[in-house]
Amino acid sequence: MTQSIFLGFSLRITNYVLFMPYRRIATLKTAADFRNYLAQLGVDLNFDEHLQSGADSPLAQPYQLANGFKIGNRFAILPMEGWDGTTDGKPTEPTIRRWQRFGQSGAKLIWGGEAVAVREDGRANPNQLLITEKNLGDIAALRETLAQVHEALYGRSDDLLVGLQLTHSGRFARPHRKDRMESQILYHHPLLDHKFHLSADAPVLSDDEITQLIDDFVKAAALAQRAGYAFVDVKHCHGYLGHEFLSAVDRPGRYGGSFENRTRFLREIVAGIRAQVSGMEIGVRLSAFDFIPFHPGTENIGQPEPIAEKYRYAFGGDGTGVGIDLTEPFAFLDLLADLNIQLVCISAGSPYYNPHIQRPALFPPSDGYQPPEDPLVGVARQINATAKLKQYRPDLTFVGTGYTYLQEWLPHVAQYFVRTGQVDFAGYGRLVLTYPDFAADVLTGKPLQRKRICRTFSDCTTAPRNGLVSGCYPLDEYYKERPEAAILAKVKSKESEK
Repeated sequence: MTQSIFLGFSLRITNYVLFMPYRRIATLKTAADFRNYLAQLGVDLNFDEHLQSGADSPLAQPYQLANGFKIGNRFAILPMEGWDGTTDGKPTEPTIRRWQRFGQSGAKLIWGGEAVAVREDGRANPNQLLITEKNLGDIAALRETLAQVHEALYGRSDDLLVGLQLTHSGRFARPHRKDRMESQILYHHPLLDHKFHLSADAPVLSDDEITQLIDDFVKAAALAQRAGYAFVDVKHCHGYLGHEFLSAVDRPGRYGGSFENRTRFLREIVAGIRAQVSGMEIGVRLSAFDFIPFHPGTENIGQPEPIAEKYRYAFGGDGTGVGIDLTEPFAFLDLLADLNIQLVCISAGSPYYNPHIQRPALFPPSDGYQPPEDPLVGVARQINATAKLKQYRPDLTFVGTGYTYLQEWLPHVAQYFVRTGQVDFAGYGRLVLTYPDFAADVLTGKPLQRKRICRTFSDCTTAPRNGLVSGCYPLDEYYKERPEAAILAKVKSKESEK
């Protein structure tokens, strides 16, 4: 694993105390600073020194899908959950505000908006959105509000592609209480069962139960189409159920063991949608590689769980637990092409057991650990893996992730990788919370508003980990003024005292 040089210094920012061996992105003022620091880290991450704006910018170029739809530019907004729906799965005022910001962003591809559960027992928290007949009008209104805001600001929405991410949280389901998992698993994992206190006799989903769940995904896709969404994302990332299928190497029967069996869940959902939801496009957000679970070690720095033999449960892993082998992800892309699925969003890892792989950040959430590598290492890992996947299947449409940590340098890296054809869209999520018009400012050549740029303080994760709504409490006045802000400050204060 690539390690950074030691540049230790202390930093205190509003209840955040961290001894960091890594430089903050905000201190890398010039292209030379950024390039030299990447070289010091041994990180291979290319970027364009000079940004283009206006119609000739690589990031402003439209992208035409195989079905003829032309997406207006190369920015994508990634799914952002707020833990702020009603207990029956409807959006609330904070949810609507977030979707308004998606529309305000100027990005022309909205990848899923946020994860929406296909049924009650698959919710990641008791306030996750739930797509049902009863909730359909509210789910439709989210898309309509987003499009109206976008059209009012940018004059048109006919080049705006909005999808809905469909999910079942599986092992990480918390449908009734925020502090209690009600896991639904495909197999007993030798490390995750222990980490999340799952008993050895906990039931495993049967093949018949999986067949019913497939029907629920197909019904949810039909509802999404009625609500006006252009595509559905059949979620296969971050340790949730779709992703767990890909690592179910020990599961017997139709849905485990061989690669063919481990992808049967996706194939049967797609077949059902094609048969019953005519014209609905399908995308897949994929954790294209995974690592072994990490835990806090010395000085709370993350370290991998020890293993005595080959680690078999990381899809896209090389067996060491901390390396990548894209053989099966390449095969997965071939499958997507065979299924006539063009849209693929590449992510990695899981926020539950190796968050620095999934979402590089300088400040960990309350239940996390100090980053064991400079977050730029994790950013480059995701971006370069996506480039390799795009090189393998240039016919597919790739949305890249991991960009938010780049902060001021996000558009420079995004422009390079889009311009050179190594990714089709640059996706970001957390940044839209406090700086919704970031993409619009980049595309029009406006100077970036540095005080609004996400600095990865991880409040948007620490808050829901402690049962609060997710939002940018450090930078967004809307969340600063909510009563949850005081509760969160106390949580962080206690954490800093440990």
